Amino acid sequence: MLLAKQTSRRKFLLSSLIALPAMGIAVKGLSAAAAAEMVAPSLESYTPTFFTPAEWTFVLAACDRLIPADGRGPGALETNVPIFIDQQLAGDLGSEIYLEGPFDVEAPATMGYQLPYTPQEIYRKGIAALESWCQSTYGQHFALLALKQRDEALKQLQAGQVDFAGHGERVLKAKLFFSELLNHSRQGWLADPIYGGNKGMKAWIAIGFPGARASYLEWVAQHNVPYPLGPVSLTGQRG
Repeated sequence: MLLAKQTSRRKFLLSSLIALPAMGIAVKGLSAAAAAEMVAPSLESYTPTFFTPAEWTFVLAACDRLIPADGRGPGALETNVPIFIDQQLAGDLGSEIYLEGPFDVEAPATMGYQLPYTPQEIYRKGIAALESWCQSTYGQHFALLALKQRDEALKQLQAGQVDFAGHGERVLKAKLFFSELLNHSRQGWLADPIYGGNKGMKAWIAIGFPGARASYLEWVAQHNVPYPLGPVSLTGQRG
């Protein structure tokens, strides 16, 4: 219920700010993208709904390396990707999943989901196992590692070289946890801002994605002509 109220409030504020230009009311120096930036929660002051403080610290550090702010586009932290993941896990994505066995964790990917865990449990158990591995390998929590070491840890996680079984998790595999984290980070970077990520539509602006525009008829026959209009979100905000 709390998540729904926060989302509704953000949608209301966004709609109110974005509606002003359409009504002919000018707000000096305030573009729609800037309005979205104002309404979106601040990563520094955000209180996670699902993650514990320790888990949140890991998610921030991991997302920062999965989609870094390296000059080619906005990074995960600039676009509120961790907030997207937290809010989605706190909602239906985190808990609503078919969990009636039998399961075969060694089955090929073509056999579909074969894990007796919800996405919430995947994160909780995966973070715990990786943090235990980091402590035994580097003597530090993941977030306290040097950037090069964080990258090394994530590469080993992706390759399945982090032994979760040796750190108390015998069902979840390192590769699967990495896949969940990477996929949700990508989704948060590219999703409509209404879902918590892609703050200010920065990712859409960076890749030239037009968003949720209702019609492109006037551009269908215009070949080799750059598309000049910015993105539009589900709430009507324009970048």
